Amino acid sequence: MKYWVYILYSGHLDKYYVGSTQDIEGRLQRHLAAHKGFTSHAKDWVLKYQEPFGTKSEAVKREFQIKKWKSRAMIERLISQS
Repeated sequence: MKYWVYILYSGHLDKYYVGSTQDIEGRLQRHLAAHKGFTSHAKDWVLKYQEPFGTKSEAVKREFQIKKWKSRAMIERLISQS
């Protein structure tokens, strides 16, 4: 099974969201559906980046690495290089 790190973007919020999952399409649909949490503040999330991993622990490690950057410029550079 593949695991993914993904980056979503909301034009409404002008924000990025970084996460990891086994099912990108299903996860995006859950972000767009009615729920609580950060992504519930907008309904225009689009997938900007995805990176595959062989294990969940590798994907989570990469997710936290990207989140630790706390840098919009670095996230945008990562997206543009893909």
